[in-house]
Amino acid sequence: MDILLQQIINGLVLGSMYALIALGYTMVYGIIQLINFAHGEVLMVGALTSYSVIGLLKSWAPGMPGWVLLIIAMVAACVVAAVLNFLIEKIAYKPLRNSPRLAPLITAIGMSILLQTLAMIVWTANYKPYPTLLPSEPFIIGGAVITPTQIMILTVTALALASLMWLVNYTKLGRAMRATAENPRVAGLMGVKPDMVISATFIIGAVLAAIAGVMYASNYGTANHTMGFLPGLKAFTAAVFGGIGNLAGAVVGALLLGLIEAIGSGYIGTLTGGLLGSNYTDIFAFIVLIAILTLRPSGLLGERVADRA
Repeated sequence: MDILLQQIINGLVLGSMYALIALGYTMVYGIIQLINFAHGEVLMVGALTSYSVIGLLKSWAPGMPGWVLLIIAMVAACVVAAVLNFLIEKIAYKPLRNSPRLAPLITAIGMSILLQTLAMIVWTANYKPYPTLLPSEPFIIGGAVITPTQIMILTVTALALASLMWLVNYTKLGRAMRATAENPRVAGLMGVKPDMVISATFIIGAVLAAIAGVMYASNYGTANHTMGFLPGLKAFTAAVFGGIGNLAGAVVGALLLGLIEAIGSGYIGTLTGGLLGSNYTDIFAFIVLIAILTLRPSGLLGERVADRA
């Protein structure tokens, strides 16, 4: 039971990070029917930006508290990621909006590879040890262990998701986003500017991805130019799992995927003597993807147009 509780905590932490990334996928898909496969690289740029900012701040102000460093680095990462995603949309996707769906898909994959290569040039290919900025002494809950970093991840994710839901459901921008998702032409006739809404959607998705990147690097203690590929792919799986284009579905799918991965690699791994342990963590996500696409292509919560961002 202690193992199961520990893996549930690990799964919720992992699923929280997937949720932030998956929302970026599902928001963009809800607006322009595009899967932005460069979204994982936005996470990577956010994490590496925060790494550089923390290094600079430590050299300029050695006595600065760790939590202050983390907040400043996260804000800087969000700004850089937002500008980057804004430029990606304007340069790579906007000219292809009326093209066949295959063209923007190939462009997104090409942009992903381009960003990885540029990050490797800027930050080199070596793995960067991400500093531990919060206290490392863990808390014991019913025999399971949870660290201050994991508590921070759960708290920040809850606040970010609550803020996003408020923005989408109770603000003028949110109404414009929902209207554009349902019918861009009619929304334009009603005074909504689709270009502005699309840009805002990319910026919001980038901010969420940057927050996830900083938390991912903080949790695992490392960052490099390829770190965004696999989390991005798993977050896309989570979005499909919950119902691509559905905000609540993305969150539910991400949390369930995190729990499936954690329990599969930990609890089931213990029962099988390590046969299905941590070395095989990634297979659980893609088994879920295959099963969902085969049995319920619309996802657990379906593809509800009215809830798209």
